[in-house]
Amino acid sequence: MSRKLISSGSEFESKIGYSRAVVDGDHVFVSGTTGFNYATNSISDDVAEQAEQCFVNIEQALQEAGSGIDKIARVTYILPNRDDFKPCWPVFQKWLGEIRPAATVFEARLLDDAMKIEIQVTARV
Repeated sequence: MSRKLISSGSEFESKIGYSRAVVDGDHVFVSGTTGFNYATNSISDDVAEQAEQCFVNIEQALQEAGSGIDKIARVTYILPNRDDFKPCWPVFQKWLGEIRPAATVFEARLLDDAMKIEIQVTARV
C-alpha cells in the first residue's frame, strides 16, 4: 500500500507532527481544516465565509492527493458555537449537496478564538 503525505506549508505541521492530508491506499484523510486563507494570511470574521474557505483549502489538498470533492465519503464539522452551524448550510449545500457524504457535527472549542469552524473529510482516490 502506498502512503503519501500532503502539506499545506503551515509551520504547525512540522511543529505539531501532522499533515494537511494523508493518502493511504485508496483513501485520503484530510485533517481538520479551518477557514484560514493562506494566500492572504487572513481569516474572515464571518462563519459562512470561513466555511467556504475551508472547502477551498480541502479541495486543494484533495486535488494534490489525486482526489476531489466528489470523492468525499465522510465529513465532520466542528464549531465552537453550534448556533453558527445553520448559517453555513448554504455553503455545505454548494459543496456537498450532490455528494451527500456521511456527516457528523459537534460543538467544541477550537485552538484560536478567530476560528469559527473546522472541517475534516475522508475521501477516496
